[in-house]
Amino acid sequence: MSDQKGDLRHLETLDRDLDRYSNLEVATAYVSRPMVGTGIALVFVVLAGIAAMLFLDQSNNSVIVVIAACLGAYMALNIGANDVANNMGPAVGANALTMGGAIAIAVIFESAGALLAGGDVVSTIAKGIIAPESMGTAPVFIWAMMAALLSAALWVNLATWIGAPVSTTHSVVGGVMGAGIAAAGFGAVNWSTMSGIAASWVISPVLGGAIAAGFLWLIKSRIVYRDDKIASARVWVPILVGIMAGTFTAYLALKGLNKVFDISMLAALLIGTATGVVIWAVMIPVIRKQSEGLENRNKSLKVLFGIPLVVSAALLSFAHGANDVANAVGPLAAIVHASESGDFLGAVSIPAWVMVIGAFGISFGLFFFGPQLIRMGGGQVTKLNPMRAYCVALSAAITVIVASWLGLPVSSTHIAVGGVFGVGFFREWDAERRIRKARIAMPERTKFAPEERRRRKLVRRSHFMTIIAAWIITVPAAALLSGGLFLLINAAVG
Repeated sequence: MSDQKGDLRHLETLDRDLDRYSNLEVATAYVSRPMVGTGIALVFVVLAGIAAMLFLDQSNNSVIVVIAACLGAYMALNIGANDVANNMGPAVGANALTMGGAIAIAVIFESAGALLAGGDVVSTIAKGIIAPESMGTAPVFIWAMMAALLSAALWVNLATWIGAPVSTTHSVVGGVMGAGIAAAGFGAVNWSTMSGIAASWVISPVLGGAIAAGFLWLIKSRIVYRDDKIASARVWVPILVGIMAGTFTAYLALKGLNKVFDISMLAALLIGTATGVVIWAVMIPVIRKQSEGLENRNKSLKVLFGIPLVVSAALLSFAHGANDVANAVGPLAAIVHASESGDFLGAVSIPAWVMVIGAFGISFGLFFFGPQLIRMGGGQVTKLNPMRAYCVALSAAITVIVASWLGLPVSSTHIAVGGVFGVGFFREWDAERRIRKARIAMPERTKFAPEERRRRKLVRRSHFMTIIAAWIITVPAAALLSGGLFLLINAAVG
């Protein structure tokens, strides 16, 4: 009997020891988890350098290109980590996508956008901001691009570490401009191109907000405020999905198919229109089946907007990859071209391996470092539901696609935030309009004091000032950092 009791005590002791080991293993895994992403990121940076060595002929500048490839990979990782919340934050915040689903969609469509449609913006970053002829020699041009790439990567990394909402596009454009000024003075900057880029930075968030507000007005007027909401949704939701599909297809035809054979704008629009009509027809029975048994209230509409929101998030990821891959590989493409040919004045040819580094870097960055930012996105500025999130994602996608088509490196961060603000301000205006109508019908209705009305604003004004401050400081900060790095590099090698 004593042996049995001894065995029981032995088992209890063993269980306690095993619990301690289990707790230690869990704690170790939790502490080391952040290091996994960092370790894989470092491996990717090294592999990017090795890829550059393999694809380059042995030349005097091969070491420079390898270093530039590592910096380009580092920048691409930062872009993926920072900007993924712009694409997937609204969808995850509105509970239309799980975190795993959002990451999977973002990885696929970011890579596709970068590889299929990223060339035009890359060319603008590489040669459009500064005049290469002002640099004098190819080495000076290479050092300037190197300084721009390093400064942008450092600034974005620093901003991410301290939690500042900066734009990766602003960072790299400011870096290129600052290095150009340090190398050859203010005359090196192509101020006409810079003025166009600066104008697009102002116009694009406003345009994104206006498009988002327009779509939200359409949804409210045609679906939400109708007596039979479900019947109206059966008519309009397939139309909205068709618009998204048509827009995406037309852009893909212009950017993807154009690399295989010449395709005109009219032909691309016709292809997009045909695709939109087909998708509209396909979605009619799908939405009809989804709407069966739903109650005639606003909460039921969230179910019907699940598919449109997922499609719009995927479209935005594609557009973001097409536009923002330039931030990582634009200076890298210029360095590779100048190193291989010795010509830094002609048009920049973009090697496929350079685009692959940018595409995979963005994907790795969002996969390992994006979830935390996704959780933060979509709910800080104003409350989003699937309908509002759909408007934000679609407007941002359309705006970024148009900008990428025109070759303008716009900020996807500010476009997405502009869409969120557009939705929020429209809701404020619509709420005020309905309150005024209610007061006319019911004069005895309680009136709120000005302080209470300000508290009830649907858009958080503090975020607006934060974004504006980040917008103002990023370009000059990146320019100053890039100029200083160029002077250091030039002094070290010269």
